[in-house]
Amino acid sequence: MTALGEGDFDCKNEKSVENSPKWMFWKRRRYIVAIMAFFGFFNVYSLRVNLSISIVSMTEIRNVTLENGTIIQEQEFDWDSSVRGYILSSFFYGYITTQIFGGWLANKIGGAKVFGAGIAVTSVCTIITPFLAKSSVALLITIRVIEGVFEGVTYPCIQAVYSRWAPPLERGRIATIAYSGSYVGTVISMICSAYLAEWLGWESIFYVFGTLGVIWFILWLWIVREGPELDSNITRDELELIRNSLGDVAVNKNIKHPWLSMATSVPVWAIIVSHFSENWGWYTLITQLPSFMKDVLEFDLGKTGIMSALPYLAMAIMIQFSGQCSDWVLTKGYLTTTQVRRVFNCSAFLAQTVFMLGAAFWLSPGGSTACLTLAVGFGAFAWSGFSVNHLDIAPQHASVLMGISNTFATIPGIVSPIITGAIVTTPTKEEWQIVFYITSGIYLFGCVIYGLCASGERQHWAMGNVQEKQNENGVENKGYEKEKI
Repeated sequence: MTALGEGDFDCKNEKSVENSPKWMFWKRRRYIVAIMAFFGFFNVYSLRVNLSISIVSMTEIRNVTLENGTIIQEQEFDWDSSVRGYILSSFFYGYITTQIFGGWLANKIGGAKVFGAGIAVTSVCTIITPFLAKSSVALLITIRVIEGVFEGVTYPCIQAVYSRWAPPLERGRIATIAYSGSYVGTVISMICSAYLAEWLGWESIFYVFGTLGVIWFILWLWIVREGPELDSNITRDELELIRNSLGDVAVNKNIKHPWLSMATSVPVWAIIVSHFSENWGWYTLITQLPSFMKDVLEFDLGKTGIMSALPYLAMAIMIQFSGQCSDWVLTKGYLTTTQVRRVFNCSAFLAQTVFMLGAAFWLSPGGSTACLTLAVGFGAFAWSGFSVNHLDIAPQHASVLMGISNTFATIPGIVSPIITGAIVTTPTKEEWQIVFYITSGIYLFGCVIYGLCASGERQHWAMGNVQEKQNENGVENKGYEKEKI
């Protein structure tokens, strides 16, 4: 048994809750943290994608009847496809700048603090967006860049939170619970934004979701602590389980990152390429899908919001199954960590390649929607691959590694909307086919690289002085084992 350290809160000495049913998540503080992170990512993506819906309303050409009966056409913001592409990509100009810095800062002052602060500032910026948008397009782009700067710390920081709260055999489960908030947030935001725009005006989209983000931040500060040893509501048995599984990795605040070793590591580059590939498809669809469905499939604004949300609803459901399944396979010992990461990641990319091509050839309301829903839905399995792989190969450097990979993975958010805006100018079905062909090719490239180069082993440069732990049954921890592939 590990004694409480100096300055730690005295945890509740209750009967073990580890044998209670898994659905009673509220009895395990690590799952309370995961649920709060879920709502954090809900806000992250609600704040990020609301512009994709609102810009359709902002630039829509409406028929307006004057007092004398004359019907004229009116457009609040006369932005062509090129300008819209720059506006939609502007968030990522800021987002790319704070990925590595966010990971470093999380190790210095705490991932939970920086994660919460990043979402809080983004929420406040969202609330003032309508005023700035009406002032000038330059101010709109500027505030979106600032939002990107503060939201850029979120993914690296949550890795720092996981490194202190998530036992190795529960990484997939806890991470996918949190990450699924991104997709639920996308679904709710797209559907609600469409109706808010119709009923209350496009400005209400920013007011509603910005306010929700501020409320979440207050709750996050109240409920979540940096580590289990600082949580006065955790039971002693849960604290010991987490500490015994993580060892000193979870509490080491004086980490020296081996920058050269990380930069020359093949498994690190496998994660980077995979993350880039997944985000290319993700950002292409999340920024352009509403426009595609309105312009090519001829859906009205309300239906556009609902149909655009379907792929992300599929992702939100499938990602839960993905995390549970990957951890179950690891726990049972059916596959090694490396095999689990490769199988889940590559199967997702292959499915996305096939269904994205299907969407390119089957350009009809039913066919395109079905293919895009399946493409995004099967992408959930990739998040049990590359997204938790940082914790496998270097748990104490995971927040910085996520910052590095997400820096490269942010490039599609900048480039993809601009390229799509340059390709889709008329718009025609043939132009959209080119967009889908490009996305399919990038998915396939990511599949090949990750399948050949990924690893689930802790890398030699990440060993440090951390001692290997054994679990309660005396079996070597799968997340830390040396594997022969």
